[in-house]
Amino acid sequence: MVIEGLKLILADDARFVIAGEVNNGKEALEYLAENEIDILLMDINMPVLNGLETAKIVKKDFPDLKVIMLSMLNDSHLIKNLIEHGIRAYLMKNAGQKEIIETIIQVSEGKTVFENDLLLEIMNLKRARIKKKENSLFPKLSRREKEILALIVDEHTTAEIAKKLFISFGTVETHRRNMLNKLGLRNTAGLVRVAIEFDILNNDE
Repeated sequence: MVIEGLKLILADDARFVIAGEVNNGKEALEYLAENEIDILLMDINMPVLNGLETAKIVKKDFPDLKVIMLSMLNDSHLIKNLIEHGIRAYLMKNAGQKEIIETIIQVSEGKTVFENDLLLEIMNLKRARIKKKENSLFPKLSRREKEILALIVDEHTTAEIAKKLFISFGTVETHRRNMLNKLGLRNTAGLVRVAIEFDILNNDE
């Protein structure tokens, strides 16, 4: 029913040419291997090979192909997965003719089309995950360890850190080893990367 409705909408618009029609993800991949198209409209709940699994393969084997996903689900976790797998747009199956046509045109122009409220929710989820990971890491570091890490990020040597904090060279090295062990890292470069990634210098205990 959805496919028939889409075909009627697109057939009435001279800007579009329907290249073909398949019944599942496996057939879609087989068709793409033999035919070159600009845009693929695909249902998330296809049989044999679902939309997400098909999208993973499309992204790898046909990186220039623009994909629009269709679904009845309006779920931010699903949308995040689709974005990560290169989907250019997401349409609800009950979308109107105007929305469908405008979305296809925007995608053909190289744009990515998702509802702003969904994108905002996805961004909030991402921030929440980062914050959760951040909180799971850095409460393990003592205030002294954070002081030393901040100086390491500022490219101070072990001797300079020892002098600045009025502690011994060996104590600095002990703190460095403890931080590596606590955070599951192998070297100082890893410490610097994690400190910058999670904004350790502005992270209060």
